[in-house]
Amino acid sequence: MVESVQLIADGKAPRIPQTEEGASYEGIQKKSNSKVNLAQPAEAIHNWIRGHDKVPGAWTVIDGQTVTLYGSSMLGESVPAGQPLELEGASQPGVVTKNGLVLYGSDSKALMVKNLQFEDGKMISAAKYFSSGDTASVELTDDEKKMAEEIRDIWKGILSNVAAIEETTDFFKSGAASMDVVRLVEEIKQKCAGLQLQNEDVYMATTFQDFIQMFVRRLRGEDQEEEMVIDYAMKDVNNMTVKMPWQCFINGKFEDAENGKTADTINPADGSVICKVAYASVGDVDRAVAAAKEAFEVGPWGRMNPRDRGTLLYKLADLMEEHQEELATIESIDSGAVYTLALKTHVGMSIQTFRYFAGWCDKIQGKTIPINQARPNRNLTFTKKEPLGVCAIVIPWNYPLMMLAWKSAACLAAGNTLVLKPAQVTPLSALKFAELTVKAGIPKGVINIVPGSGGMVGQRMSDHPDIRKLGFTGSTPIGKQIMKSCALSNLKKVSLELGGKSPLIIFSDCDMDKAVRMGMSSVFFNKGENCIAAGRLFVEESIHDEYIRRVVEEIKKMKVGDPLDRSTDHGPQNHKAHMDKLVEYCEVGLKEGATLVYGGKQVDRPGFFMEPTLFTDVEDHMFIAKEESFGPIMVVSKFKDGDIDGVLNRANDTEFGLASGVFTRDINKAMYVSERLDAGTVFVNTYNKTDVASPFGGFKQSGFGKDLGEDALNEYLRTKAVTVEY
Repeated sequence: MVESVQLIADGKAPRIPQTEEGASYEGIQKKSNSKVNLAQPAEAIHNWIRGHDKVPGAWTVIDGQTVTLYGSSMLGESVPAGQPLELEGASQPGVVTKNGLVLYGSDSKALMVKNLQFEDGKMISAAKYFSSGDTASVELTDDEKKMAEEIRDIWKGILSNVAAIEETTDFFKSGAASMDVVRLVEEIKQKCAGLQLQNEDVYMATTFQDFIQMFVRRLRGEDQEEEMVIDYAMKDVNNMTVKMPWQCFINGKFEDAENGKTADTINPADGSVICKVAYASVGDVDRAVAAAKEAFEVGPWGRMNPRDRGTLLYKLADLMEEHQEELATIESIDSGAVYTLALKTHVGMSIQTFRYFAGWCDKIQGKTIPINQARPNRNLTFTKKEPLGVCAIVIPWNYPLMMLAWKSAACLAAGNTLVLKPAQVTPLSALKFAELTVKAGIPKGVINIVPGSGGMVGQRMSDHPDIRKLGFTGSTPIGKQIMKSCALSNLKKVSLELGGKSPLIIFSDCDMDKAVRMGMSSVFFNKGENCIAAGRLFVEESIHDEYIRRVVEEIKKMKVGDPLDRSTDHGPQNHKAHMDKLVEYCEVGLKEGATLVYGGKQVDRPGFFMEPTLFTDVEDHMFIAKEESFGPIMVVSKFKDGDIDGVLNRANDTEFGLASGVFTRDINKAMYVSERLDAGTVFVNTYNKTDVASPFGGFKQSGFGKDLGEDALNEYLRTKAVTVEY
């Protein structure tokens, strides 16, 4: 050993040259070794391009010149139209589309390339391959010429080795590196009226003359994406003109359904048609998923700093607040929600939800874990929380905007992209929301809205192989079908918020005024179309008759009518089929022997209005004791004085477990009952008090997974463990 060291020190150690081929990482990374083999499957081509992005860059030959390919993403079945482009060694010509260059693999599957770089270093958007040289130079004004000279000084400060910045001076060939790009962008932002360029803009315009042309166009707004075109349905209502998008929202644009089909959306207050809405097909879902996949894999959303992502969500919440009256009006005419409730809850809580999750964006983090093998091998294990990718969201018709917010805010905060299907009968607020996302600056493809039927659109989402998670709120039977389809397709992650038959136990030692007021709210809130509505009230025998008498007095005071009237307490049911179901539900209750104390039929007026209804003497075996009405029907049963365990057994004797409640002044009794109620939420001396920071979700056949709170983020994240030996 000593002799070897001495030979090295004396410079006499033998030198054995290492063969370059296959010998080191540096050999593999040479530009000459990074040519793309286009005669292989599309996924292999895609992985090759990604593996060499950005250094040394995967390349191919187009029109006799070497072209480097950047920003690859796999495409689904739908490939946009464009101009053919011959590529050396490809099984078939590529296609230059408005989104980029489509390449086909030997298996006829396709991938999309975003940017191209030529031998002289110039980079262009692949979509502009045939038109990159068509843009005429703009003539600069005197003020713009002064700005150009200021920018020349900035270039000179960065490229200090260059004697003079000529029109043809190339930023990178003159020695600039990636850090210099950041400096250039930030100096221009500081000195030029806050104009915000992107790093990519510098790579697209590398010579000084091209950079100035790009800068001036950006300053004038000429290079901005074209203004969003919306074919609104307009309606003068609620002392305003509401403007409602009605088309599918895919990849940042409103467009007709692929097959041109539409469906009417109905105002439940009078049965009139509000407007026609696009009726999406399977092809529309595929296009939406492809857009979401591209936005996640190669778009700015996937690379965005989490804090910047939060800023966009805060801006979206601000825009929702700015348009809250219009959103509440749309909710009211489309879903039948009383306007004041729509303003406070449907819209108000939606705004709160986006603000809450915007704050979580930069607080999603993993852990370090001391593993057993940490000594003596010195290992470190840490976990990372990562987004899942493309997520699907299917929402119900009772809270159209709020259910959208509960799921999509957590999904977006976690860094995913999404495709959302609103309920077929209440699509309008979701489409208005889509318009606001563009104004907020959410990148195209991140959010896609496809209205249509559950049997077609929802089923395709369940089956789609590129969707990694599906969040659903709706009925238990549909939830089971979704879960089965998600398992059989690609084992996608699922969260389900399903049916309920929530028990509310009222003890004789309660605050009677509060128990009556909150008991009514537990049933009649949002005209009973409330997933956590108290499906059955258990009232202690000694106060039962007084409780019923006082409830009837309060029901008689309720004003049923126009949901836009600020004094209305109770609006129309959401749609006719549901109205008919509620009438049938009451008829079954009567046949089984329950006592109809009040209501039980449709109100004799236009629209879908159901009388607030009260049943007593309801026995455990009856249909209305077991099944959810999802309407303004109070179902009351007695229980014997002091029989706490008995009433708990009856309350838990259901396959549902979404919510529950208890009213008592005895804190020990309240805690005993709340511990034993088998439900995801327990309300004590209150009801319907949900908050954006509190997790929401059920047990048993009410589903699994959580909306709201920190727990909701975990529904849209995956945990990766990394172990390092050092």
